[in-house]
Amino acid sequence: FTLARARLITTLDGEGLYPPFANPNYHSPSGLGIHSRSYYPGILREPKMPFKRFVEIGRVALVNYGKDYGKLVVIVDVIDQNRALVDAPDMVRTQMNFRRLTLTDIKIDIKRVPKKKTLIAAMEAADVKNKWENSSWGRKLIVQKRRASLNDFDRFKLMLAKIKRAGVIRQELAKLKRQSAA
Repeated sequence: FTLARARLITTLDGEGLYPPFANPNYHSPSGLGIHSRSYYPGILREPKMPFKRFVEIGRVALVNYGKDYGKLVVIVDVIDQNRALVDAPDMVRTQMNFRRLTLTDIKIDIKRVPKKKTLIAAMEAADVKNKWENSSWGRKLIVQKRRASLNDFDRFKLMLAKIKRAGVIRQELAKLKRQSAA
């Protein structure tokens, strides 16, 4: 991005320097210019941040591999570009590779490497467990765990309940179709 290019972008004219499709001031009929320009010539839009989940102190993450699989942990320190120091109320503070962590949207306000008691208090204040259980991701994992823990008879009862529910829905739908046809 040169100074000459910046001057060219900020001019309102720019005619004859580029063909219409390559002109920095060209605007499509939809009202938005090409690339990251706003509708008004010479004014650049703020680029949107593609990522919202960053590796940072206080970020809650889900362990996706290893003996702690499925646990929620908090990043308490970043060791290097591949590892972080993580902690949770029900586990010993340990280092973990970023590939074993899946970052969540939840972040708590803590200082670097807090004491266990401080971490637990901050997690309770931020209501991490409740936020996780109410998120769609957390609910999906809870359902997966519940289904995995079913025995054969429970799966059979679930199948019967699904058949019964489908029958009730089918009857109600048929009733609505008859009413709309009449």
